[in-house]
Amino acid sequence: MQRTGGGGLGEPRGFPSGRREPERVAIVTGASSGIGEAIARALSRRDWHCILLARREERLRALAGDLGTEYEVCDVSDRAAVERVAAAVRDRHPQIDLLVNNAGVPGRAGFVEIEPERLEHVLRVNYLGSVWCLRAFLPALESAGRADVVNIVSVAGVVASPHAGPYCASKHAQLAFSRAVRAELRPRGIRVHTINPGLVETEGFPQRTRYRSRAVRRIVIGPEQVASRVVSAVERDRRETFVPRWYRVAALAQGLVPGVVAAVLARRGSWRPPGEPPGSPGPPPPVR
Repeated sequence: MQRTGGGGLGEPRGFPSGRREPERVAIVTGASSGIGEAIARALSRRDWHCILLARREERLRALAGDLGTEYEVCDVSDRAAVERVAAAVRDRHPQIDLLVNNAGVPGRAGFVEIEPERLEHVLRVNYLGSVWCLRAFLPALESAGRADVVNIVSVAGVVASPHAGPYCASKHAQLAFSRAVRAELRPRGIRVHTINPGLVETEGFPQRTRYRSRAVRRIVIGPEQVASRVVSAVERDRRETFVPRWYRVAALAQGLVPGVVAAVLARRGSWRPPGEPPGSPGPPPPVR
């Protein structure tokens, strides 16, 4: 069922009377808060018509009403649900110009201690969710003639922390997926862009409240900065972007001196935020 932010009988719901639907259509997953919401707002300011996807309907309804657009409740880890939602959206919008795979969940534990169900959920959302969405919306992306796909990955996709192994593994897989489909889809007129954020303060990833170090808290950025780089990547056809840019050093270090990187990350094992008991899962993933 189509769900939108408003509209009356006899006209496309979600558009005030007399307003024409914008030409460019974007799908944004994980749009109910954080980076996804910031991306939807940034695109809307540039006259994109955003279709918002997430699990929390109340949040989606409020944002869709604010932006005057549409939303669909969807759990991207559920392939059948993604295919149903994509079919409904394609009926209304046969051509889609942009897909932003942003939906993600944290995994604040190592491979040994994490619950099996949680590990599978992290992999399904962070990695397979992007795969299912691309496959489901691909016919509409191809119909646009020229389209873009943005995958919100993470610096955790290039550096592996032992304290957030399942999360890092999911982001490594998503990064490989993003790089591979860029080459695969280019001949079809679809450009793929990879965004690797560092420490970003969001509801699902509360970085500033988890770190006691003032130096670390100072490098935490807001979701609006990531959204700005997403827009720039699409407009300038940037292949892979780190946010902030200096995080690219982490990727270089992982490739050149992996032993040093592993030793530095391993030393974080004794770290606990204030008030966190010794038996707790440990520090959050170093990056989104």
